Parts: sequence; structure tokens; C-alpha cells
Amino acid sequence: MQLTAARLEIDDAGLATLTLTQGERGNPFDGVFVKDMREICLQLWETTGLRGLLLRAEGPNFSVGGDLKSFYPQRDQLAPLVRRWTADLHMGLQRLWQLPVPIVAEVQGFAMGGGVALFAGCDMVVAARSAKIGSAFTQIGFSCDSGSTVVLTARMGTARAKRFVMLGQVLGSQEALQAGLVDLVVEDAQLTAEALALAQRLARGPTVAYGEVKRLFARASAIELEAMLEDEALTLARVARTQDAQEGIASQVEKRKPVFKGQ
Repeated sequence: MQLTAARLEIDDAGLATLTLTQGERGNPFDGVFVKDMREICLQLWETTGLRGLLLRAEGPNFSVGGDLKSFYPQRDQLAPLVRRWTADLHMGLQRLWQLPVPIVAEVQGFAMGGGVALFAGCDMVVAARSAKIGSAFTQIGFSCDSGSTVVLTARMGTARAKRFVMLGQVLGSQEALQAGLVDLVVEDAQLTAEALALAQRLARGPTVAYGEVKRLFARASAIELEAMLEDEALTLARVARTQDAQEGIASQVEKRKPVFKGQ
């Protein structure tokens, strides 16, 4: 399988490592990324002997979220682009989060927008002390996608998650820990070792039981993930047609303050 934006490795103990590999670009969500994620997550379901997964990213930042430079030239045609990308992305995320094995995420630098949803849907999140975690959707006139409404609510509660998204907040690692967005904060130099140790510990545990625990907690949610992902995708496609969404993207790429008109 030829991949550009991510890499999958599996050790002899059944621990898989999914690494985002476009670190020099900030590991953005673009057309290549969403296809790679879909393929890898489908492959994980076909992996015999899988005991756990470590999600990590190369480079100084975990993920900057949506690739605004890809959006910018096509900003007047955002709705069909959003529908295409979310078709792959949301299928991949659903398969990822529903894996019947424990998933540990390792987060460094900036994690923004969809990048936050990507790790928030994991079972355990280890963050570097210097990490900055933000919701950037409304800053560019977008509604949220990538399962944000489901996974952020599960971690932070409805009111706190809504405030995080609507105000476009950026939280330091300690604030994110207090809000429930991450589970463990470690010194930057220890991040890789601590995340790997936690993933290995879980992979050595009763993984069938872990898988059933995950399934039961997922069922306890009042909103089905699949339905919410589809609603997010179609809503974002509608919002992407607005003048505000096009202005938000243009302002970020052109490095100026956006002027939103509610249209």
C-alpha cells in the first residue's frame, strides 16, 4: 500500500503504530491525508493479532488540522470538496475509534481543529507539557467536523466542548488536562517514551475486555457516532458555501483579520 501522509508499523507483540508523516507541513488534513487514513484504518481491522495502537505524528506539531492552502484556490467550490474529503475521513475515523483494542495518542506542539478530534477519540491521550490544543473551526467561519461534537462532548461535557469550539479557544496542556481533553501531561523530552510505555502496558493487558469496555461506553452515548459524523459532514458542506467561510480561509492565507458578515 503506497502511502504519503501516514505510516503503519506493527511489532511482534501486536502493537501497531500509526504515524502521521507530513511533519514539515504540520500534518494537515488534505485529500492525500484523508485517503491514507481511510486505507490504514481499514487495514487495521484486517490485522490478526492486533493488541493495541499508538497514534503519533512526526515533526514539531501533531496536526494543524484542515489544509487552508488547499482550500484557498477552491474556496468558491468548498461544499463538494468538503463532501469528498469527509467521505474518506469520517469512514476512517469511525473505523479507527471503534477498533476493539486500546488506542493511545501522543500529542506534541500544536493540535488544531480536526487534529484535536483525531486524538480526542482515542482511549488515552498523553500530551507534552508545551502542547497547545485549539479549536479553529469558527475562526475561519466553519462548523466542526471529524466527529468533534461526539468526541469533545464525551471528554469535556457539552457546555465546555461548545465553549471550546464556539470561542475558538487554545488550551495549554494543563488546561486541557483539567478539561478532560488529555489524560496525562509529561515533560516534552519524555513524551515518546511515556506514550509508548502506556501503549505497551495496555497491549499486554486483557484486550478482549478492553474492547468490550470500549463498545459499552460507545453504546452509552445518546447519539450514534455514524449518524453524527454524517450530520457534521453535510452541515459543514452547507456552511462552506457561505461568504463567511470563504472570507475566513482567505483571511488566514492572506494573513489578515477576517471580516464576517453573517452570510
